[in-house]
Order: sequence, then structure tokens, then C-alpha cells
Amino acid sequence: MNKASDFIELTLPAKADYVGVVRLTISGVANRMGFSFDEIEDIKIAVSEACTNAVNHAYKGAEEGQIRIGCGVYDNRLEIMVVDRGKSFDYDTLNQLGPVNGKSIDQLNEGGLGLFLIESLMDKVEISGDEGVIVMMTKYLHRDEVEENVDRTSPAPTQ
Repeated sequence: MNKASDFIELTLPAKADYVGVVRLTISGVANRMGFSFDEIEDIKIAVSEACTNAVNHAYKGAEEGQIRIGCGVYDNRLEIMVVDRGKSFDYDTLNQLGPVNGKSIDQLNEGGLGLFLIESLMDKVEISGDEGVIVMMTKYLHRDEVEENVDRTSPAPTQ
């Protein structure tokens, strides 16, 4: 397994006010790595959903909690971990319920669409929930595909 060239970690209060800080940080890291604009937007949305789920569901009432975000920067991918130590949820049950399963948007379970969105925007998603919830998201850098085709010219059109 490749060793991360850099590891970045943030610990923030589990409050909606700080989700933007996470988005900006992740956006800067992804931009520095060479992800495209669209890929960066996908990463920001996925990370926002994971953080928002932690803010809204992890801690009960007056309980003050924290969200920890870790980023492993590799040559070919960005791994992002969003961790809370709040109440766990049964991911398998939630995942079996949908999220869409022929239901209209207003019939969806709260949180189900966010997890579906995260899974559709990232290349790999792992979720565990033993003591709190850990969402591990991976986005691969497809730089090689671009570099392979950069020096090629398109064939001249034939008539």
C-alpha cells in the first residue's frame, strides 16, 4: 500500500458553521493535486454531506461534539476520512431502505439521500459505525488518462 506523501487533519466543532471551512480546505488540497474543477466540486459535495450528517445526527441535544477530518494525499488519489464519536447508526439497514427505491424525494429517509450522493460522487466509500461513525471516501486522480492523450493530435477528418 502506498504511503501518503502528506496527511492533513482538522478537528472542528460539530456545528454547521464549520462545514464551509472543511469544504475550503478540501478544495485547496484537491486543486493542488490537479483534480479537475468538476472533480473538486464532487469532492466538496461529498465531504459536505458527510460533515452535515455528523452535525445533524451524531450528537444529541446539548451534547457538544467534534468532527475530525483526515486527508491522505497520495500520488494517485485523495482519501478523506470524516469521523464523529456520536451515536452510531445501522448503515446496512439504512442502505437497504433505499435511498430512492421508487420513492419520491419527500418520502426518502433523512440521511439516505446524502449517503447515496456520497457514494455516487466518490470512487470508493467505506462506512463503519462501532463507536461513532467513520466515513472513508476515496477519489482517484485520473491524471494519466489526460497525460496519455495530451501529445496526440486528432486524426485529420476524412471526407
